[in-house]
Amino acid sequence: MKERSSNRLIAAASRRLVCLTLLLLSLSTTTESFSQQRRQRNAPSNRLQIQQHQRTSSPTTHSSTSLSLNLKSSSPPPYPVRVTVLGGGNFGLALASVVAKKGVPTTLLVRSEDVASHINENHRHPTKMSDIALPRLVRATSNTKEALNDATYIIHAVPVQYTRSFLESIKEEIPPNVPVLSASKGIETSSLGFMADILKECLGEDRSYAFLSGPSFAREICEGVATAVVIACEDLMLADDLAELMSQEDFLVFTTKDVIGVEVGGAVKNVIAIAAGMCEGLGLGTNAMSGLVTRGCGEMRRLGIYLGGRPSTISGLSGVGDTFGTCFGPLSRNRRFGYRLGKGETAEEIKASMGGSEVAEGVDTSIALVKMIKEKCKGYRLDLKYPILFGMAEIIEGRMKPMEGMQKIMNFPVRMENYDERF
Repeated sequence: MKERSSNRLIAAASRRLVCLTLLLLSLSTTTESFSQQRRQRNAPSNRLQIQQHQRTSSPTTHSSTSLSLNLKSSSPPPYPVRVTVLGGGNFGLALASVVAKKGVPTTLLVRSEDVASHINENHRHPTKMSDIALPRLVRATSNTKEALNDATYIIHAVPVQYTRSFLESIKEEIPPNVPVLSASKGIETSSLGFMADILKECLGEDRSYAFLSGPSFAREICEGVATAVVIACEDLMLADDLAELMSQEDFLVFTTKDVIGVEVGGAVKNVIAIAAGMCEGLGLGTNAMSGLVTRGCGEMRRLGIYLGGRPSTISGLSGVGDTFGTCFGPLSRNRRFGYRLGKGETAEEIKASMGGSEVAEGVDTSIALVKMIKEKCKGYRLDLKYPILFGMAEIIEGRMKPMEGMQKIMNFPVRMENYDERF
């Protein structure tokens, strides 16, 4: 009897041991499968990065190809990355500084070799934010081939109205499959296209494109003031890689797939900023400016939704967030342009005084927006649905005085606050 009892205990123990072994094997398999999926997800987003990783790393030194960055340090990625920034303006300098602070070699493509030499020798631009030092990992060149031949990411920071001719002149030097991150905002006056349209037409649809937007003044970025932006990309893996590449303690990057929503916000906010500055120049007070900006955001939302954007994007960093910064921030070129309009100068006089050193994107975008709305938005009385956008185009073109435009808006017939609620 004791022997049979002992045998039963041994058998039961054996079964439990077998079950435990099978459970451990199952957990091990699941963990390895999850690890493989995570490695695949975090792998470099383009073929050139993978080739560079294979040439420069060994299995014993790198266990993963993921872009695992310590966001609280300047640690470089675990595989070679080189970033090229197209455009040596204020925002190009700012984004070059952001990337270089993460320990990534960054090349700045500028027009003048004299400017490039000054940046490389003195680590600052000779005329743009010349009081701010650039990280030493930023080097400049005017040689297109030199700037682009080993790039793993390209950041485009050329104003929208100059983008097409610029890209056509350098596209043969841009390596295939290298993703492009656009930081330009607005609508091209000739084609009425957004940056997504221009990039695909100039560089083809075979590469990936992403779009950065949000309240981000270049000087504050360079000075290390806390900034939050959003990157839109249809490929979220690329968006995540770019966000990790750029995010740090004073520069927070969110992601979204809503490209058109981000593009609409980035374009319309500049026109609203001109209107806000004009309101201040006319001396109409805080009540008027607040009401104007709010109504302008309503027009932005209406247009964004009509073109396929999401309401949450318009109410986020690239829409309302960027609008607040541009309308009320002292560093806003568009707001300053509007202020001078309100003081009595014409658009042509203001543009002539600015020369080529500064660009208020909202001026050209205002004209293009109205043309695009008339072309793409079908419906009755579009001027009632977009009174601020239509009014600003008339003022900039000289067909209406600033005060007349304000009076026209104030004399609109009484109606519901949100036009969409009629349905």
